[in-house]
Amino acid sequence: MTDLPAVVFDFGGVITASPFEAFARIEAERGLPKDLVRRINSTDPDTNAWARFERAEITAEEFDVEFAAEARALGHDLPGSVVLAVLSGAVRPRMVAALDLLAERGYRLGCITNNVPAGHGAQMSRSAEHAAEIAAIMARFACVIESSKVGLRKPDPAIYELACATLGVRPEDCVYLDDLGINCKPAAALGMRAIKVTGEDQALRDLGAALGLTFP
Repeated sequence: MTDLPAVVFDFGGVITASPFEAFARIEAERGLPKDLVRRINSTDPDTNAWARFERAEITAEEFDVEFAAEARALGHDLPGSVVLAVLSGAVRPRMVAALDLLAERGYRLGCITNNVPAGHGAQMSRSAEHAAEIAAIMARFACVIESSKVGLRKPDPAIYELACATLGVRPEDCVYLDDLGINCKPAAALGMRAIKVTGEDQALRDLGAALGLTFP
């Protein structure tokens, strides 16, 4: 055990494949500009349809309509329901194995996930089977902070503070992993050891370096 006794994970893009990969497929299939979904979601990032849905302030039906309106404002046709259909990515088995190794070594594990009240379970699965697989992984965490349940979303510093308080640790006691730099910055500002995830190998290599461990 190092002097960093807790590890807090983002879920989508860290434990599972990034939803941005699925967004890119949608854009290519529909002949839309590359990174259109990111562009829509970065416009008015605290008050747009995506942000409001992640805080459970609107329903899936309202999100479908409002996201489509935001896409039209940029000159494109993309219903929100199409985006929701691909949100839940495939599980990365080596990341799950890493969770088990960390638990065996006595680390406290937490998860902070920006999600929406759609689909099955915390990761918006499109089937009950996939939701059960995700639930089994979620059970490995001592705490899971879901934006749609607590009314906060990353990068609001309050959601990281909530996770630390729930785990019973200080931010400086934690390593934090996320695939978005915008979400890593507030974690680092609070004192967490932030790791921006660009891929599975890199995530495990950097996490191992932070903790003095080697992951298979």
